[in-house]
Amino acid sequence: MRIAARDDYDALHAQFRWLVPERFNIAEACCTRWARDARRTAIVVDHGDGRIERIGYRRLHDDANRLAAALAALGVRRGDRIAIVLPQCPETAVAHLATHRMGAVAMPLSILFGPEALQYRLEDSGATAAIVDAGQLAGLRSARTAALRHVVVVPAGGERPTLEAGEHDYGALLARARDRFPAVDTLADDPAVLIYTSGTTGPPKGALIPHRALIGNLSGFVASQNWFPRPRDVFWSPADWAWTGGLMDALLPALYFGRSIVAQRGRFAPERAFEILERHRVTNTFLFPTALKMMMKHAPEPRRRHALALRAIMSAGEAVGETLFDWCRDALDVTVNEMFGQTEINYVVGNSSLRWPARPGSIGRAYPGHRVAILDEEGRELPPGRLGEIAVHRHDRHGHPDPVFFLGYWRNEAATRAKYSGSWCRTGDLASADPDGYLWYGGRADDMFKAAGYRIGPGEIENCLVRHPSVANAAVVPRPDAERGNVVKAFVVLAPGHQPSDALVEALQQHVRGKLAPYEYPKEIEFIAELPMTTTGKVQRNVLRAREQERARADGG
Repeated sequence: MRIAARDDYDALHAQFRWLVPERFNIAEACCTRWARDARRTAIVVDHGDGRIERIGYRRLHDDANRLAAALAALGVRRGDRIAIVLPQCPETAVAHLATHRMGAVAMPLSILFGPEALQYRLEDSGATAAIVDAGQLAGLRSARTAALRHVVVVPAGGERPTLEAGEHDYGALLARARDRFPAVDTLADDPAVLIYTSGTTGPPKGALIPHRALIGNLSGFVASQNWFPRPRDVFWSPADWAWTGGLMDALLPALYFGRSIVAQRGRFAPERAFEILERHRVTNTFLFPTALKMMMKHAPEPRRRHALALRAIMSAGEAVGETLFDWCRDALDVTVNEMFGQTEINYVVGNSSLRWPARPGSIGRAYPGHRVAILDEEGRELPPGRLGEIAVHRHDRHGHPDPVFFLGYWRNEAATRAKYSGSWCRTGDLASADPDGYLWYGGRADDMFKAAGYRIGPGEIENCLVRHPSVANAAVVPRPDAERGNVVKAFVVLAPGHQPSDALVEALQQHVRGKLAPYEYPKEIEFIAELPMTTTGKVQRNVLRAREQERARADGG
């Protein structure tokens, strides 16, 4: 539902104050207070075969109590790290809630991780217990560390593997556990979640997130979802609940407000996405730009085929760009609210079409409660129009502490110190601000490159390519060149019905040349079946850059 925007931005910031209690626990806030209502649905499980299962808050609460009691009986203690290797399913929510009730630290891990990725995180964190989907048990076994004493196995699709020493069946464990487990009285500053950031250089770093960070996410969540919740709101996102986008931008906020969230397994597919949106009358969603691009190519005029109830779309992870912005507005009748944040300081910048006007191509303005600036390399604030690094201040504009901040990188004080310039936390993402405070994304600092003396940001070129009807997705990286240092190279995924050809290469080059600066058009285009992606839906340009560098070395460049 498209909304005629008013502009309450300055008034919202002036009136906003953080209300962070000294003691706060995510499990109590996201489940216990709703569990008294036996009819309130927390999770709607869409199995994909026509079966729909509704899980109430009371059941989540009871199962979390039993799991916490069972883990405590096994010797898991407050402060221990508990790995959670599960897909979108009720057991994932139960695992998080049980972990927080114990005062332990939840460490979500993607089911897409291989043994090496699992082992690094288990070893680095010193996790003592894991709750794993049966389909991922073999990988976890090969990655198991000495500290990992107990593994709880959740059946998957009827699969019940033969268990080994230190492994426990989830259902059997809950069946014999006590049904009461008083929640630990945690401080708002106590650690709650340990999420490993993918990064583009060096090994992943564990960002330690406190309970209060959920409160710090809420102003952005409410705004980007056009003042969630309303009485009939239903939330869904394909974002993996093992990542910040799925956990802190979807699952936990939906539960915090006592609303229903749809859970489904499997890879993202546009036809399945439209099916879920329509069947469950989803009103609010978080969709990565990559997902929106796939949906746009699959159904350019979706309302002719689907009866949708959408009233708000948040998008993040990559720049949305004008093409997707226009399609959401015109084809879905929803003004997409772009958002920017990262694991360490999430949900800090974005739009809210209900309360202030969006500007196509802009990632928005600082959400209420957050103070944002553009810094140069020396940590000085830059004036409007200058490209620099997005940074967030530890205090809001009223001088009050911002609760969204992470506690630091796990056992890595040097990396934590390097994240800050004084009281500013640096994001590593580039942008410029206009005089009204709207930010215009310039890409990751490590995605920028120079070609023939010009500074190139890939986002604008990629968005331009996607506007062409033959292009489903694109990624732009530098190709090393002896004369010019680098030339612009584009990896292009074609839309269905289109085939690679020299003529198409030339057509795409002319398409970009006619819309952007002459030095920005891709001198080389390579057609590719799919782009390398992180499990959070971001294009791994670093993989493509490394590929081009290796090719250049092989060619003697």
